[in-house]
Amino acid sequence: MSFAGKTVAITGAAGGIGQALCRHFAAAGASIAAIDKSESLPAFMAEDWAKHVKTAHVVADIGDRAAVAAAFAQLTKALGPTAILVNNAGFSSHPTFARTTPESWNHEVNGNLNSAYYCAHAVLDGMKQLGGGSIIAIGSVNGLGALGDPAYSAAKAGMISLTQSLALEYGRFNIRANIVLPGTVRTPLWKVRAAKDPAVLETLRKWYPLGRIVDPEDVAAAVAFLASDAAAAITGVALPVDCGLTAGNIVMTRELTLEDL
Repeated sequence: MSFAGKTVAITGAAGGIGQALCRHFAAAGASIAAIDKSESLPAFMAEDWAKHVKTAHVVADIGDRAAVAAAFAQLTKALGPTAILVNNAGFSSHPTFARTTPESWNHEVNGNLNSAYYCAHAVLDGMKQLGGGSIIAIGSVNGLGALGDPAYSAAKAGMISLTQSLALEYGRFNIRANIVLPGTVRTPLWKVRAAKDPAVLETLRKWYPLGRIVDPEDVAAAVAFLASDAAAAITGVALPVDCGLTAGNIVMTRELTLEDL
């Protein structure tokens, strides 16, 4: 699978999934346009993986629509129009409704959902000029049902609808839109939690039929497939990448049919 000659824009590029995405697409020959609000982004972009492809990066908060417009203008000047956009950036800070305030709700919906719109808006004209493109969002299984983090979950549900709207309206321009829905992903966040509670990942593992949680590279591989010509007829799809979590309740199943499992 080659992406040589194509510019792939990745938001949240300095995070666990973002880094896997950058490395995966770079290994396939893509030019990498990276955006993250973290000051650690320049150091990541200077690592060995980036030395054999064209790269550009901007430290920016994609929850700020003016900053998004400026960032993509800079990236386009450096690498040309974006052929593939991966709306990866996201966060959650309030795990329950009771701990969510109107201010935190607005902050999380803006940072997860509005930001995805701002970035899509910034690349669509360029994709039209290219004769097509692919927009892939990193959503969450939280967008399908209540699993905590209510503002984050509502935003991820909104991203599914946004993806479907893009697929419907822009298919005539050969622009495809899809969304990947990861379950628990083994990112640095979970390493921090595991340091506080060594059993946390084992507790999570029992809910997944594959007996493990998702690795960042699992997400990157799914995104690359959806961005590739192999998925040329796929648009408007919400694809769980969740080690089977949404297939059913494996813990309940084991309780009810213990003698068979």
